[in-house]
Amino acid sequence: MNKETKTCQNCKTDFTIEPEDFSFYEKIKVPPPTWCPECRFQRRILWRNERKLFRNKSAKTGKSILSLAHPDSGMTIYDQEEWWKDDWDATTYGKEYNPSKPFLAQFGKLMREVPYYSRVVMSMENSDYCGNANALKNCYLLFNSNHSEDCSYGNAVDDSKSCIDNSHIAKTENSYSSFWLTGCHGTRFSAECEECVSTWFSKNCRGCTNCVGCVNLRNKQYCIFNEQYTKEEYEKKVTEMKLDTWSGMKIVEEKAKKFWLFSPNKYDKGSKNVDSVGTYINNSKNVKYGYLVRGGEDCKHIQYMEVPTNKSCYDHSVWGQNNELSYECAVCGLGTFGLKFCFDCGPDVSNLEYSMCCKSSSDLFGCVGMKKKQYCILNKQYTKEEYGKLRTQIIKDMTERPYVDKMGRAYPYGEFFPPEISPYAYNETIAPEHFPLTQKEAEEQGYTWREPAHNEYEITKDSSDLEDSIEDANEGILKEIIRCEKCKRAYRIIKHEFDFLKSQGIPLPRTCVECRHQERISIRLKAHFYKRPCQCTGSNSDNKIYTNTATHTHGTEPCPTEFETSYAPDRPEIVYCEACYQQEVV
Repeated sequence: MNKETKTCQNCKTDFTIEPEDFSFYEKIKVPPPTWCPECRFQRRILWRNERKLFRNKSAKTGKSILSLAHPDSGMTIYDQEEWWKDDWDATTYGKEYNPSKPFLAQFGKLMREVPYYSRVVMSMENSDYCGNANALKNCYLLFNSNHSEDCSYGNAVDDSKSCIDNSHIAKTENSYSSFWLTGCHGTRFSAECEECVSTWFSKNCRGCTNCVGCVNLRNKQYCIFNEQYTKEEYEKKVTEMKLDTWSGMKIVEEKAKKFWLFSPNKYDKGSKNVDSVGTYINNSKNVKYGYLVRGGEDCKHIQYMEVPTNKSCYDHSVWGQNNELSYECAVCGLGTFGLKFCFDCGPDVSNLEYSMCCKSSSDLFGCVGMKKKQYCILNKQYTKEEYGKLRTQIIKDMTERPYVDKMGRAYPYGEFFPPEISPYAYNETIAPEHFPLTQKEAEEQGYTWREPAHNEYEITKDSSDLEDSIEDANEGILKEIIRCEKCKRAYRIIKHEFDFLKSQGIPLPRTCVECRHQERISIRLKAHFYKRPCQCTGSNSDNKIYTNTATHTHGTEPCPTEFETSYAPDRPEIVYCEACYQQEVV
């Protein structure tokens, strides 16, 4: 089939469906989408509250619990341990399908009646204040993370130990306030680094040790702002920087971030990939328009899939780990096959459609909270033959009489859940990180908005009064309620954090956990793609800031290569194609 241009039902812009897309849709027996890729992504992540915990009550015992669902969400919430017990059965909530009503309206009602677990966690040990996580030990306020130990304040921290204030790191230890690290140790205030040890304020370095303020280095040691030093010279210079003090550290940070802008960036932010296009992709093959992906193969339009491996998945956002042949899903993983239009399903599930929070099950349609079940629709048990017949009827009804939301958007079979039945408000999800909206704008587009209720604490210390050097700080700080220098709200220093900062020689933070998170991800590119030309003009970058160090294949003429990148045209970074970048960074 030839490629086809369609108009997005949501944003009204044109988008293209390629022949390879039609082949995938035919393979899994779904119609082509009516929303463009960006709107589909936004719609899915409206079902993802990654980091916000609320005080709620267990619908089973009435006890106070922490929950990702707001008390006003209308959801029936059980504590995590209560949900996993065998003393309740989700089939008791089963409903007869009513062909006179839209199927997704019936699903939305069922979704709020069937118990949903509070924090979306599995196999946790001493990590009660974490959410959207699996196999954590001794962790605190860690989200979207897996198989990590002794870590606090972070998101997407996988297979890591003793790390604080990090985002999107894997197989990393003793690192602080960094983004997109792999296999690092003792890396601080750095980004996009692999297998680096004892580095500060460095970006896109590989195999480097004892470096400060560096960018684009490979297998170097004892470098400061990319200048080589002897071990003795390096140690003397670093001592003079006084990185254990807030004042000294901020001077180096400001200089490093300016220095980074004087070097070229590879357009696709990936490593160890084959035939892949996207941003923050590692160890992948044939991944197109991926974002924050580790270990993907033959996938397209996938995001936040940081737990390998995922194969033949389209339009899948968040989680991963052995997913195959999934389409339009969010937060599904740990051994799935053939999932379509599902939310928070796994482990060990297959052939699920329009289902939520189902475990170790197969052949379900429109089900919620099912464990070890098969051939169910709206949580009602059927025989295999009855299931197949009713499923066919529902798909026909959804196609002919789809659910229509209050904005007039239709959801026939083949479209993900409507945002208006999501348990989360727009500003509780990760959607604003890529699609920022004001409350008015969100509500005008048909999304829910909930203003957060902040607990008020009596401030006992202003962040400006904290000790400049970590060496001068003592455990008395653990009793203080500190005012954040940015948002002016209260925060505390916990014992694990204090001990880590002391051992690593890092000064006390002047901002709260939320402000630190926002600052960390501010250097992260967003999940949008722009067509741009390479900025190499032959001997230098087109803004004359960077002078090439090698002769490129296009000689002294401007590079003719064009590409799609997540670097927006108005960003200040220099962006090169892969060939030009590789000539400069070896």
